Amino acid sequence: MATNCIKFTSADIETAKGTGSISTLTLDLDITIEPVASTNPMASTHRVLGRSPRGKLVECGGIWKKQNKETGADYFTLIICDHGFNASLGRAASQDDLSLQAVIPWGPKGAA
Repeated sequence: MATNCIKFTSADIETAKGTGSISTLTLDLDITIEPVASTNPMASTHRVLGRSPRGKLVECGGIWKKQNKETGADYFTLIICDHGFNASLGRAASQDDLSLQAVIPWGPKGAA
């Protein structure tokens, strides 16, 4: 699998599990994605799990469903907490498979 992508078990991302990887100059993680059931509209839709240096699976972030204020379209964002990594998920380049999502990094608000 290409880096900076998540492969979900179905195109219904909101309820699907997934696996993927995120690589930058300072971060290199294989991740596991697990859906979260919650009635809280502010809760994450997924837990993001990575491996500790000793190989233990630990929660390291989350995925949230958001809505574009201009178009009303739904989209997903991903955060890796310990590294301050923020990204949006979107269709991977040259892919028609909606279950394959590219991890598209963006900086924190107020960053230069």
